[in-house]
Amino acid sequence: MSISQKQIQAGLEAGMKKAADIGSPSSIAIVDEGRNLLGFVRMDNALLASIEISQAKAYTSRSLNMKTGDIMALVQPGGPLYGMETTHRSPLVVFAGGVPVTIEGAVVGAVGVAGGMPSDDEAIAEAVAQAIAAF
Repeated sequence: MSISQKQIQAGLEAGMKKAADIGSPSSIAIVDEGRNLLGFVRMDNALLASIEISQAKAYTSRSLNMKTGDIMALVQPGGPLYGMETTHRSPLVVFAGGVPVTIEGAVVGAVGVAGGMPSDDEAIAEAVAQAIAAF
């Protein structure tokens, strides 16, 4: 199963609405199961750094099939995956804002959001993933 263009649009719209509601201008990236960029938007006033960070969060989330915020504790000194974020050719981002997209029990892609505090980024990413899955 893949993510359709209509699902991408619905996801981006849901993400922009959530970001506006919480006052967090953001960049929102959606990747497919192969970690390829399918959809992206940088909202007005979103930080320039958020462009690459959002895409890296989506890439990381799909690479590991987990929320990026759940990885943080694992890569700390003494953690079981200490240093993992530096071992990959493409950047792995290990703070909140990356969320897998699951449809009918299968991970079909991921969302990455950057621009605000990690908890805001994750809330926006969840809204995007839910809109995609519900479409």
